[in-house]
Amino acid sequence: MAAPAGAGSTSAGGTPPMIPRYPPGVPAVGLGTFSYPFVADDVRASVLAALELGYRHLDTAALYGSESAVGEAVAEAVRRGVVASRAEVFVTTKVWCTQCHPHLVLPTLMESLQ
Repeated sequence: MAAPAGAGSTSAGGTPPMIPRYPPGVPAVGLGTFSYPFVADDVRASVLAALELGYRHLDTAALYGSESAVGEAVAEAVRRGVVASRAEVFVTTKVWCTQCHPHLVLPTLMESLQ
């Protein structure tokens, strides 16, 4: 079976290698912040511990309910000197499919940035 166009070379088994593509400077490994049941204190503590361990990429979503807790943990990490500034931390979030209508995207993103 041929590899999809643009997939690059294949391994001995014939499958294309999994090469993540991230913009330069974005850490390839990040901490996911989904939890069920959601407990804000647990998310804050987990994010702060991850930052203390050296993580610099955090993944969240409005749907998870964790955006505020992630932001609070990053602010606490800055206060404690774990990171020099917010600019050292890459935070990714997601726009849920129901919010992808043109008139909803910008307000949704602005809410996430709070």
